[in-house]
Amino acid sequence: MILYQRYAIFLVILLGSLLSVMGLALSSPWWAVPAVVLVPLALIGVYDIKQRRHAILRNYPVIGHIRFLMESIRPEIRQYMIEADHEEVPFSRQARGLVYQRAKGVEDKRPFGTIENVYGAGYSWLTHSATPTHITDFDFRVSIGGSSCRQPYDASLYNISAMSFGALSGNAISALNRGAKKGGFAHDTGEGGISRYHREGGGDLIYQVASGYFGCRGDDGSFSEEKFAAITADPQIKMIEVKLSQGAKPGHGGMLPASKISPEIAEARGIPMGVDCISPPAHSTFSTPVGLMEFVARLRELSGGKPVGFKLCIGHRREFLGMVKAMVVDCH
Repeated sequence: MILYQRYAIFLVILLGSLLSVMGLALSSPWWAVPAVVLVPLALIGVYDIKQRRHAILRNYPVIGHIRFLMESIRPEIRQYMIEADHEEVPFSRQARGLVYQRAKGVEDKRPFGTIENVYGAGYSWLTHSATPTHITDFDFRVSIGGSSCRQPYDASLYNISAMSFGALSGNAISALNRGAKKGGFAHDTGEGGISRYHREGGGDLIYQVASGYFGCRGDDGSFSEEKFAAITADPQIKMIEVKLSQGAKPGHGGMLPASKISPEIAEARGIPMGVDCISPPAHSTFSTPVGLMEFVARLRELSGGKPVGFKLCIGHRREFLGMVKAMVVDCH
């Protein structure tokens, strides 16, 4: 009985295709209409039964394709029929709609009213005041760089985070940097070095130095003080960021296959063509918290006194505490 239920639709299609072919051969040409529909479906069902890659198609010939069809349009069904305006995967429909409206230059102001959960966690609002403060300057900035920095930088509160050329196209990098120039904020280069697309927009840059030392590496992949000093002498580079960990690949390095290395990527990273590009899991220049602080101080000196910071993914609390202690020792 179960076997009959699974193959019922296929058997009906198979029987219909046989009848339509027979009708076409023996009588009216109108049988060609069902034959054109049913014969291809019957052939698909025969193929489904013979193939061994998909158990669903083998057990449910023809109708099993409905499952894969629904799976292929599942994101669109959720977005347009099921998803609420405030569900975030990763951005809510309301947020996406606002971006679309602003990109098209059309009206983007919406009344919020009670469609927002005003008592929910994270909801922000403006409260009334008998003596409201009028803010004349909205260009809020944070000064980065202590007494050891000869070139401190007043950073915007909003900046472009690290995304490497290679992970993003040249057009994307160029657009981001032009936006940084127009908006007056900084653009983090990511660990892939500084490409021509980072420079052509003229926006402020944060040069990220990771374990591969791309853009400031010697032929053997080690850190080159000469190349670093030369590249950071550019006034477009405002700060340096040392990347300690491969966040998406904990405990492992990264690799860019040789087949994906274009001449532009090789130019930006300072690597040869035709060879896999390896990002080691750890820096070769230092191996201790104190060594890290000494490296940071050295980069600040080589860059002409520009602010230098570091970022990491914390896996062991003791490692971070060791860095904090090394900073305290270094300050004294």
